[in-house]
Amino acid sequence: MTGREALMAVERWRAEKDSFLRDHPRSPLRAAAGFAGLAYYPYDPAARVAANLERAPAPEPVRLATSSGDERAYLTFGVARFALADDEAALTLFAPVDEPDGPRLFLPFADATSGNETYGAGRYLDLSFDAGAPREIVLDFNYAYHPYCAYAEGYSCALPPVGNRLSAAVRAGERLGARSAT
Repeated sequence: MTGREALMAVERWRAEKDSFLRDHPRSPLRAAAGFAGLAYYPYDPAARVAANLERAPAPEPVRLATSSGDERAYLTFGVARFALADDEAALTLFAPVDEPDGPRLFLPFADATSGNETYGAGRYLDLSFDAGAPREIVLDFNYAYHPYCAYAEGYSCALPPVGNRLSAAVRAGERLGARSAT
């Protein structure tokens, strides 16, 4: 994917998300007066990184704490190791219990922006695992998003485990605030 194609894909994703949050009956922001869209960091090509994927020998069941105090079941899929902002990092990837081998993966994380520029509990990335490239996965933090509990009460959102906290600031993807229609 070229840089221009990646930028256009992110812009399309953001527009679709804003439209859903503004108009869909299941949106936590549908009733928000004057909501015109979320606030995002500018697209950053450096926030798209190739990571070395170390698959877990066997998917291990894990229960992630949630914002509502209960737990949510996942499977540990593996660890993504990569460099971001000149720091070496490692984040654990999770698979749904009904799809232990992917292709859908879940990456909850927190970073140095959590709590002041982004939602305090952290953000998420949804990933697709390509079995054809079993040792590499692309993490595009331009797609980092807040869980619904960042927008409204009454949602139960998985919290990033302690090991999924980055010391670097990831200024890509969604940030706090919203654009107003007025």
